[in-house]
Amino acid sequence: MTCPVVTLDPLVRDPRSETRALREITPLARIELPGNVVVWTVTRHAEARKLLTDPRLVKDIDQWDLWQRGEVTRQWPLIGMIDAGRSMFTVDGPEHRRLRAKTAQAITARRVTELTPYIERQTHHLLDEVAALGADGAVVDLKAAFALPLPMAVVSELMGVDHAEHPRLHQLYKAFFSMLTPQEERLAVIDELHEFFTAMVAAKKAAPGDDLTSALILADEGGEPLTDEEVVGNLKAMVAAGHETTISLITHAVRALLNHPEQLALVRRGEVPWETVIEETLRWNTPASHLLMRFATEDIDVEGTVIAKGEGVVVSYSAIGWDEAQHGPTADRFDITRPTPIRHISFGHGPHICPGASLSRLEARVALPALFERFPGLALAVPDEELRNMPIVTQNDLAELPVRLG
Repeated sequence: MTCPVVTLDPLVRDPRSETRALREITPLARIELPGNVVVWTVTRHAEARKLLTDPRLVKDIDQWDLWQRGEVTRQWPLIGMIDAGRSMFTVDGPEHRRLRAKTAQAITARRVTELTPYIERQTHHLLDEVAALGADGAVVDLKAAFALPLPMAVVSELMGVDHAEHPRLHQLYKAFFSMLTPQEERLAVIDELHEFFTAMVAAKKAAPGDDLTSALILADEGGEPLTDEEVVGNLKAMVAAGHETTISLITHAVRALLNHPEQLALVRRGEVPWETVIEETLRWNTPASHLLMRFATEDIDVEGTVIAKGEGVVVSYSAIGWDEAQHGPTADRFDITRPTPIRHISFGHGPHICPGASLSRLEARVALPALFERFPGLALAVPDEELRNMPIVTQNDLAELPVRLG
């Protein structure tokens, strides 16, 4: 049986229609990524859970048939998300457990919890700036003024990144992810990020501080310590994921609540907790739309469809979040009162589950109630259909979120 191919729009102009198209092909679909690269994607919750724990699917790009044959090279625009250097995000098995264990030693529950006062201070500082920008009814881009600088500040505080570097780091990651960036420029961005974090690791080795970078360097319990290359690899990916995921979570939660005032009223009256808003947002408008990529080390049968050895597999979390078998017949709607439990896998599942999920949730739990308490008359400044996504195939990120404070 020939499986239909869904071509992903590199400019992400209609993500919801794209998600619906994928939902019609279950449990596996074929997708065409930018550059005419065709791979498998899993679109159903139950099968995704199985595949995300299947040891026959690995992160090693050398297992990819298109890479082996030279059909995908360093000139492919998404190569930086797959061939990203050695880190816990790019290895499997015992080596992944070793690298992840070192990170777990550094990202302790205590370290995350101790960030709460800092998150609260940054939140209220940014809300003061939002208030000034929105004075006299002016339109404010809530993403640029609030949803973006907050997680960038928090992840930088966690990692020990100098505050002055925040704007440049965001510019670099924006260029890295955007499909509008020419590949030669993107490769230069990758080099600059590597140089930045390499210099940062060297500085922390010389003068350790109370931050995650220093903790990763010093983590030596239970085996050999991380190499400088491994620390740099972990940092690059963790800073990217640590702020991009939370930007999306905050902006999409605000967007959803402003478009569903009856549900916002329930939250304001305390009838539905903010935690439910966060989990429903993660399910319905997941931060990572299409997560790249794993490769089959042998043939894998999924309900009669075979992923052949060497083929690539993407996890389409946008489609998985709308799985009616998991979330009921209204899975494509935002509903904080839905009767079925919100048991999504938007932060992943299995060995590679996102290590920063608790921090992202913590930031949203502080930011969202503070925002709506400060600005009870908050409203979208444009019709919802005019909001546009960033041209990022893998991330579900609004270009801007224009609001009036009321």
